[in-house]
Amino acid sequence: MAVPEFVRLAAHPLRWQLLTALAGGDYRVRELVALVGEPQNLVSYHLRLLRDGGLVTTNRSSFDGRDTYYHLDLDRCATELAATGAALHPALRPAPQPAHSAPHAMPPSSAPPTAHPSAAVAGREVAVLFVCTGNSARSPIAEALLRHHTGGRAHAVSAGTQPRPELHPDTERVLREAFGIDVAGRRPQHVDAVAGHRFDHVITLCDKARESCPDFGSRRTHWSIPEPDGYTAFQQTAADIDTRVRHLLPTLEEVP
Repeated sequence: MAVPEFVRLAAHPLRWQLLTALAGGDYRVRELVALVGEPQNLVSYHLRLLRDGGLVTTNRSSFDGRDTYYHLDLDRCATELAATGAALHPALRPAPQPAHSAPHAMPPSSAPPTAHPSAAVAGREVAVLFVCTGNSARSPIAEALLRHHTGGRAHAVSAGTQPRPELHPDTERVLREAFGIDVAGRRPQHVDAVAGHRFDHVITLCDKARESCPDFGSRRTHWSIPEPDGYTAFQQTAADIDTRVRHLLPTLEEVP
């Protein structure tokens, strides 16, 4: 019997190192080289195998077009892990998931991870700052979705390094139509407006903003998400951010 593809890919020690590194955010090759301590040609080779296997995707950097960000597809990993268990024994086949019931939400590609019920650290509210350049599309979408998925129990804030005068109209539309979230009246703000605030997590969603985001002394994560152009792109971007936010939920209490 053939070894399941996920096992074949993930069992290699270096590939497992790369997978675990990418589970914490999106990285460029040179950053992964520094994290795993291996030559760039070797890291690139194994990244190509992971990409060909569908576990890792790539995105050209909007800050420097010569750079590429690597992203771990956690939904695909979950699917492959479930299939691996079923291949070992029928009793390990995952139970059928209930139909997605939210009338306005985009259906996820697989069952969402279980959210922590409190989103609190040591009895206090978890604070998360999302940053992009204009604070008119990606970061306010992430802010709204984190509040939505935690029932407001997480303190979600967003800001921009070069904020636009107002939210993009498609930001309001996609949140309203896909998730039933109303952000009318919310205006972009500069990261300077939240300087001095305490955040447990700071997440940049824009390659340009990553390079200029101030240091808040918090856990830093980067999500390399291109700026959407057109409503179809906004729908895809919102779905991507929704997946990332759902995978973020179980980690919110893990503050160093």
